[in-house]
Amino acid sequence: MENKSQNGHPKGLWYLFGTEMWERFGYYLMLGIFSLYMVDGWNNGGMGFDAAKKSDIYGTYLGLVYLTPFIGGLLADRILGYRRSIVMGGLMMSAGYFMLSLHTVPSFYLALFLIILGNGFFKPNISTLVGNLYSSDDMKDKKDAGYNIFYMGINIGAFICNFVAAFMRINYGWGYAFAAAGVGMLVGVVIFLLGTKHIKHVDVVKPVEKGDMPTVKILGLTVVPMFVFGVIGYLIPGNFLGSDTNDAFIIGCLPVIAFFIYLAFTAEAKESRAIKALLAVFTCVILFFAIFHQNGDALTVWAEDHTNRNMSEGVANTANKIGMAQVVVNNDIVSSDDKSFKATIDSLRGVEEKMPAVSKEELKAKAKYSEHISQLEKSRKYFETLPKDQIPAKGKDLKLYSTELYQSINPFWVVVLTPVVVGFFGFMRRKKKEPSTPTKIAIGLIITALSALVMVGAVFATNGLSAKAGSLWLFASYGVITIGELCLSPMGLSLVSKLSPPRITALMMGGFFLAISVGNKLSGMLSSLWETIPEKQNFFLLNFGLVLAAAVVLILMLKWLNKVMRENNVI
Repeated sequence: MENKSQNGHPKGLWYLFGTEMWERFGYYLMLGIFSLYMVDGWNNGGMGFDAAKKSDIYGTYLGLVYLTPFIGGLLADRILGYRRSIVMGGLMMSAGYFMLSLHTVPSFYLALFLIILGNGFFKPNISTLVGNLYSSDDMKDKKDAGYNIFYMGINIGAFICNFVAAFMRINYGWGYAFAAAGVGMLVGVVIFLLGTKHIKHVDVVKPVEKGDMPTVKILGLTVVPMFVFGVIGYLIPGNFLGSDTNDAFIIGCLPVIAFFIYLAFTAEAKESRAIKALLAVFTCVILFFAIFHQNGDALTVWAEDHTNRNMSEGVANTANKIGMAQVVVNNDIVSSDDKSFKATIDSLRGVEEKMPAVSKEELKAKAKYSEHISQLEKSRKYFETLPKDQIPAKGKDLKLYSTELYQSINPFWVVVLTPVVVGFFGFMRRKKKEPSTPTKIAIGLIITALSALVMVGAVFATNGLSAKAGSLWLFASYGVITIGELCLSPMGLSLVSKLSPPRITALMMGGFFLAISVGNKLSGMLSSLWETIPEKQNFFLLNFGLVLAAAVVLILMLKWLNKVMRENNVI
């Protein structure tokens, strides 16, 4: 039996906490700069994709990175075990981050493949181990709190990483920033290996029971059709979901979704009710993640283009000394009319294209020229909606908070608010009034909907995007959605651990991540509407309506869900 630490939680939790903290450090470092990297010019170190392609790749990546946990969870349950799967996944992800630093088209896509596959082996199984540490009767009441603590580890890593990303990108370039993510993942693997003696007793491969479908058959009925359906979706003429990759992803998911439905209707009666309850919750939380994960796309664009990021003089001086200030310069063409500015940029591009790029020195010179063009364009875009009295004199610059740093607002709130939320629900538990886990998830959806209304206010504060919004709008929106997140995301992990039949816990954890996967893909699809919806408040009102609808559906199911929880003695 695992020894408890002084606060009553298993010692193994703290090693899983540290492992996940560093894994999320790498994951969110990469995600925080991913959109910016894709749209930055090729000669400036980025991929040079247009906005539509960027959103398409972003949504597809986020979808696939949470689709593979279905496979990783199944193989860990039946064959590999959880610890081996976690180490394998961590090493794959680290290799993917290092490969992103190479800056070639083939290495870009191969890197994404490794990260997607590695996350499939890592993510469901470390979450399953957390739940297994609380499987004894004297620990089950602390399972929700355990997942909240574990979730705080996720967000400590997510908070720190963006400062590292900004420093490495501004001072050394994109490649070094991605390499830092790879180093972080390796640190996580080392921490996990150091703590294995506190975890190995809950790493138990579940034997296949009579009536269970063989592993090979499951893979044959899901993974193979998933690829076949995906190819069919990609090749179907037209784009009924916006792009070929959207069609391929959603249609490709259908066989996996069908498998979970089959599982729900063919299991023994009590298990069947539990699986159906989980699938009902999974369906509702899809829309949470569709809204939540716009932080790396639509809200990053909002921070970049529509947020006043000016640093105060004192902060700017300090940031400039350590190379963490983003600079915009008022060149003589930045404030000129559109025709003059375009002619100047076209002229500079013409010179750049004619520059030889054979030797190392010539390549560096061409990259510097491209960076100059990029600087002019970014400066002009930032000054377009900045009050005239804040625009510096010609030849002078402004020091700005780097856009990546805004990605740290959400994890900052998670770290600050987790003790508050855990303490509140602990108080309610002592009063015998703690809401059930499904009720907490429903509350989380309602609060998430409210966060979208905060951004509606931010749009109105810009007077139709003719001015900059203050940074406090993003702080407020992220603060509200974080409360919703703490009521929902760790509670989803806890619910899977509580209700899943023991022999398929990691598989059902994969099902939860499948819901995240579909939500992530929808986040990219919704973010792509940012460019096409002229009145931006309508974009955020759409987000509000979608999440509120999901909340209403879940509330209508609460009586049934709580009945299933009582039947399984977990309420």
